[in-house]
Amino acid sequence: MTAVTITHIGGPTALIEVGGWRILTDPTFDPPGRRYFFGWGTMSSKLAGPSVAPDDLGPIDAVLISHHHHADNLDPTGVSMLPGLGTVLTTRKAAAKLGGGAVGLAPWDTWTLEAEGKETITVTATPCQHGPVALNPITGPVTGFALEWAGQQHGALWMTGDTVLYRGLRDVAARLDIGTILMHLGSVRFRYLTGWFRYTMDARQGAELLDIVKPSAVVPVHYEGWSHFQQGRGEAERVLAASPYADRVTWVDPGASTTIEA
Repeated sequence: MTAVTITHIGGPTALIEVGGWRILTDPTFDPPGRRYFFGWGTMSSKLAGPSVAPDDLGPIDAVLISHHHHADNLDPTGVSMLPGLGTVLTTRKAAAKLGGGAVGLAPWDTWTLEAEGKETITVTATPCQHGPVALNPITGPVTGFALEWAGQQHGALWMTGDTVLYRGLRDVAARLDIGTILMHLGSVRFRYLTGWFRYTMDARQGAELLDIVKPSAVVPVHYEGWSHFQQGRGEAERVLAASPYADRVTWVDPGASTTIEA
């Protein structure tokens, strides 16, 4: 059994420490106050900065980027940091755009992280649906990541990425043994432009996903710090508290960490 420490830096950004690796997810390190445009007239303002400054982050061995074209998942400061952050895994489109040796993965592609003195980790790209199918040309490709290594007792560590609940997530549960979920929530909507269409899961969908996956541990992220998040921690926490898996959900404040036996 391996201990995994997850530090919530803010928004979707988390530091995963496992088997000698320090793995960063969706780097967002801009200060608050700026407005960002996401395409087709949509925009959002950053309301809170990262809980850890880039200079205090320490060495990073690998980065998992769910997508490159929305600043709430990869902002300009995050982009500027990439050359010093080790192996970058992301979508194929993002890898072509970012360059610098970034590795592009299609759904179900795998990549192996291996280094002397560290646990060998197999990373599998998992499918995402970032909103209504009809808007895929606008929302663009997104990926999740499942991390597996020898000796796991509870299954893979899965970062869902920005996605709604759909058949692809059910496929993940069918094809992989999932233990810990780093679950993106937030119920992103742009009411004045696309009405009630949702672009990430709300807590109700998150609870349904837990019923499907039956994980051993859950750490929610991507629900605070931006104006386009329509469901914050308070409401999401109340919904997930009614789940049969409520005792497996750990809410980690930005800047805090939790250690999970995987």
